[in-house]
Amino acid sequence: MFSALMDAARNSPFKTPFTRAQCDGPVAGRSIAAASGEEVEFGSNKFFLLCGLGGIISCGSTHTFVVPLDLVKCRLQVDSAKYKNLFNGFKVSVAEEGTKGLVKGWAPTFFGYSAQGAFKFGLYEVFKVQYSNILGEENAYLYRTWLYLAASASAEFFADIALSPFEAAKVKIQTMPGFANTMREAMPKMMGEEGITAFYKGLVPLWCRQIPYTMMKFACFEKTLELLYAYVVPKPRDQCTKGEQLLVTFAAGYIAGVFCAIVSHPADVVVSKLNQAKGSSAIDVAKSLGFMGMWQGLMPRIVMIGTLTALQWFIYDGVKVALNIPRPPPPEMPESLKKKLGVQ
Repeated sequence: MFSALMDAARNSPFKTPFTRAQCDGPVAGRSIAAASGEEVEFGSNKFFLLCGLGGIISCGSTHTFVVPLDLVKCRLQVDSAKYKNLFNGFKVSVAEEGTKGLVKGWAPTFFGYSAQGAFKFGLYEVFKVQYSNILGEENAYLYRTWLYLAASASAEFFADIALSPFEAAKVKIQTMPGFANTMREAMPKMMGEEGITAFYKGLVPLWCRQIPYTMMKFACFEKTLELLYAYVVPKPRDQCTKGEQLLVTFAAGYIAGVFCAIVSHPADVVVSKLNQAKGSSAIDVAKSLGFMGMWQGLMPRIVMIGTLTALQWFIYDGVKVALNIPRPPPPEMPESLKKKLGVQ
């Protein structure tokens, strides 16, 4: 499998922009100088594995960091009568459980989103190489937005299978008082009450939430990054320092995060309510909530997801710099296509 991926990467129609050094001019071969020291070959086994590691670090750390906000957001979604708004939600939660209660569910959050991040970022790089190779050089450039959408959707499909058991435990801990205080208490109890279905009954709504979110996260980020360098950043990317490049990455990530929060929010509300209501289906929960009910907690989620997405891209890009992983510049029109279109 990995040898086939390496061959696909070497023949990728994106290899032209991918084989350009970030700030130091051309580099021989198919490696990119992401930082000083030994280079990682683009498309190698090590490249994909390190991208997965970058996903673990970026997703696991950021989701754990915003657990208090996530906890209040979930409670707003499942009990809007008690938790009236974001600030009231924090106030009521602290009054009932103290500040320590704000970190309930941190363990399933950390382990679940670390696993999800490994698949999300690692497989995104795999599928992007594979799909671009299938399309061919010119089509991969012309239809690059569709390529980003397809690669991210494919990666997230598998990432959610890894996330689902932990997400179910997290919601139980955060929204059902007295059920469990830790992941070690919650998971055996869930298994005893509902069997293995307790961990995967929310998988379909999770796909409905996470796949559109991830498609927007990657496609919007890639296109925003391209537009920022083309129209906003006052100098070419290869003349920017790595610190400046990371700031642009953060800005593009935040913009993408706002759109991510909006398109995935209704499914997020259904997931929260579904894991609280034993025996209900996603359709039952959606009907009981109604259209307006599925938009509860949107503003805190925009703040949370915007910040999360920006930090994730910033950390992921930073890990690439630290570990000498190739960081390709925005794609450029292939020479063959320029000749066909008469572009100088």
